[in-house]
Amino acid sequence: MRCAFDRTRSRAAVMAVALMLAAACADGESGRPDDTGRPAETSDGGGPTATLEEREKLTEPVDVATDLEVPWDIAFLPDGAALVTERDSARIVRVEPGGEVTEVGTVDAAAPRGEGGLLGLAVHPHYPADPAIYVYVTAADDNRILRMSYAADSGLGEPEVVLDGIPKAAVHNGGRIAFGPDGLLYASTGDATEGSTAQDTGSLGGKILRMTPDGKAPDDNPFGNLVYSYGHRNVQGLAWDDEGRLFATEFGQDTYDEINVIEPGDNYGWPEVEGIGGDDRYTEPVVVWRPAEASPSGGAIAGGALWVAALRGERLWKVPLTGDADDPVGDPEALYVERYGRLRSVTTAPGGTELWVGTSNRDGRGSPASGDDRILRVPTDA
Repeated sequence: MRCAFDRTRSRAAVMAVALMLAAACADGESGRPDDTGRPAETSDGGGPTATLEEREKLTEPVDVATDLEVPWDIAFLPDGAALVTERDSARIVRVEPGGEVTEVGTVDAAAPRGEGGLLGLAVHPHYPADPAIYVYVTAADDNRILRMSYAADSGLGEPEVVLDGIPKAAVHNGGRIAFGPDGLLYASTGDATEGSTAQDTGSLGGKILRMTPDGKAPDDNPFGNLVYSYGHRNVQGLAWDDEGRLFATEFGQDTYDEINVIEPGDNYGWPEVEGIGGDDRYTEPVVVWRPAEASPSGGAIAGGALWVAALRGERLWKVPLTGDADDPVGDPEALYVERYGRLRSVTTAPGGTELWVGTSNRDGRGSPASGDDRILRVPTDA
């Protein structure tokens, strides 16, 4: 287990200290926003949009798109363009590798409020043979997953409900969706401020869900329903390594944020445990942070590391992967601290040598700079 507490370059902390901090965890309100804190101190303005020459020799982050409205997720298409969701406008936009931005359409089912709105996005693994995209949406009465056809020449098709009835609230909506190496769709859900739902395997709240592309439970799911793992507060990042291990990033309450390695059927402790619990009933995280340095949202794997976008922490975390099942991560390293403000999404670009990283400075909790919100192109050899 790694504890990342240093403000600029994290170091592994002493386990005894971590256990003392866990024991001192306060019983504050579980419904607080996950990423509140001081406004982001962003840099003055944005850098130039990347040219082809710059992309070929990228050594520092550069803008690929600017003036977006709270981008929440980024998913690449086979042609190298990316689709981006905007949480509050409920728009999906297409961003070309050279930076051209065009609106694809609006998801009318979205009812943005607080941390909810148009959230996660996933492209069908057999696209374009199966030309479907999936979105996670906070609707009027619940969170739900919708499927739509998409083609560059025809835009979005009519939405079809894949799954509904996921608990919603102003905060703790989860919202990340991704296809795993098994071809199944995974979705992270929040506890919607009702911590007890996370321990109820009959509830969709506070879980990581696993389903077929049609929203059905696979036969090998651990509880005979869509639940894959439980005891989660608000997971917003999902990423798989080359061995098929699933890493999830999770907002804590007041003491610890987490990275967990997800195993089917495991209980990750919330609300009984936040961070390190020392209780064999619960699977412990492999990394913990103080919320002021993290509030982790999106995650991606590239270049031998797990990359984690931090909202309140205003940095990109690089977490080395060791390949060791018993000790899967090295010491986390904090990059670009306070340079770009709040970071929400991170996705591996085609080829694996670059990341696309989205800011979230216009979400009501940051201080937008000129050009915000933006998508950055970031080298993985940072």
